[in-house]
Amino acid sequence: MKKVMMATAFLAASSASFAVAPGGPNCGWGNMLFSGQSGLASHFLASWTNGTSGNATFGMTSGTNGCSADGTLTYGGKSMVNVGQIMDEFSEDVARGEGEALTAVAVSFGIAEEDRGVFKTTLHNNFDSLFPSADVNAESVMNSIVELMKQDKQLAKYVS
Repeated sequence: MKKVMMATAFLAASSASFAVAPGGPNCGWGNMLFSGQSGLASHFLASWTNGTSGNATFGMTSGTNGCSADGTLTYGGKSMVNVGQIMDEFSEDVARGEGEALTAVAVSFGIAEEDRGVFKTTLHNNFDSLFPSADVNAESVMNSIVELMKQDKQLAKYVS
């Protein structure tokens, strides 16, 4: 049951995250067909049109369909990694140095299987700095995790 709940939480978090304008803001037939329209339905249908026909991908590789791969992709959403919904289980796993919640967070960061042991050990060894009090919030924990990862030669490649 815990696995289903964690998977649902991460799926919900990831479904709310979208990169802004891959291929450019005018890329693909969907954008052409729904040009000037707004709202969820128009965005969904434009995205669906681009995805099902593959024309945005073709446009990015060929420089047609209003697409370009020259620009920098941006992200305006919240982090896909959210320990707030599993904070109790996550803190217990960090204290032990292993567990499903700890593994789920490592996977959410995109940490390769061969580096997960280092991730788990790093968090375990820094438990007191990650959880300095019982009322620490998820954002503070996430910021601390990112800082720890930046300081580790093997984990730095997973954070910018």
